Amino acid sequence: MKIHHIAIICSDYQVSKKFYTDVLGLNIIREVYREERQSYKLDLAIGEHYVIELFSFPNPPKRPSRPESCGLRHLAFSVENVNEKREELIKKGLNCEEIRIDEFTGKEFFFTQDPDDLPLEFYAH
Repeated sequence: MKIHHIAIICSDYQVSKKFYTDVLGLNIIREVYREERQSYKLDLAIGEHYVIELFSFPNPPKRPSRPESCGLRHLAFSVENVNEKREELIKKGLNCEEIRIDEFTGKEFFFTQDPDDLPLEFYAH
């Protein structure tokens, strides 16, 4: 029917929480600390739409390579204006790649990364 959510494990919960909420602007739905797992679970939304579960676990392994490791290659966000989003993220201190054009759709996009080097794509709506 549709994708319900995407789960992301971070190495530094406070840094990633700040990144996804303050830098990317996602909204907090719920934050829970699970004592038995020594783990936070932060449910995040874009507007009213639940999209990301951000988890912390003690000592998670690093991402093996960027961006071509097995598993999730990147997370893509649809944006109204690619140029404006790129400039906004650069002003917030992110290192953003140059804007490219998708050879199949003709739409603009660019990549940056989250604090754990998960590639993030911003793609024209």
